[in-house]
Amino acid sequence: MNVHKKAFYKIQAEGIITKMKARGMEAFYCDNIDDAKKKVLELMGDAGKSVGYGGSMTIDECGLKADIEAAGHNLIKREEISVEEANVRNINADTFLMSSNAITLNGELVNIDKRGNRVCYLIYGPKQVIVLAGMNKITANVDDAIRRVRAEATPPNAVRLNLNTPCSKNGRCVDCVGDSLCANIVTTRTSCPPGRIKVVLVGEELGY
Repeated sequence: MNVHKKAFYKIQAEGIITKMKARGMEAFYCDNIDDAKKKVLELMGDAGKSVGYGGSMTIDECGLKADIEAAGHNLIKREEISVEEANVRNINADTFLMSSNAITLNGELVNIDKRGNRVCYLIYGPKQVIVLAGMNKITANVDDAIRRVRAEATPPNAVRLNLNTPCSKNGRCVDCVGDSLCANIVTTRTSCPPGRIKVVLVGEELGY
């Protein structure tokens, strides 16, 4: 990546981190994904913690799940258990790990979910939530964040999941209803309680 863009990401992140701290979120900036994974493991604490995760290309592509298991934590593998068991274990997890579809310059998290089985744990349940996100997810405000998700994140996700939605066929959002990935749009303005949500920003372009 261009060195000037890297420098820009760091400057931009500093402002976002200040805003997030005012919102009760602990926030950190890492120059690259390797440093970011180390920070995530540090935030998880001593071995033996239960760790759930939401669907995320950022998490899947960087190999973090394998690192979590290698560190001695108990990864809740939702693909290998029933939905009911995953719900019970995730809501009681020590850590829930996810990315964010978009993050505003004012430090708000914006996420779109079909069933809400990712954002529900962001809102309530696990002892802490760690959000790992590349700086390509940054937007000016909530309206821009929603536009970004619908234009840049949801269509490729619909293709990846082999969904029969208009955006998976024509590559653009048509504000569909029915069997839509965009059933729930959630803006997280503050961490309640303070410090429960921790955000690790990465100076790379990660995920959708």
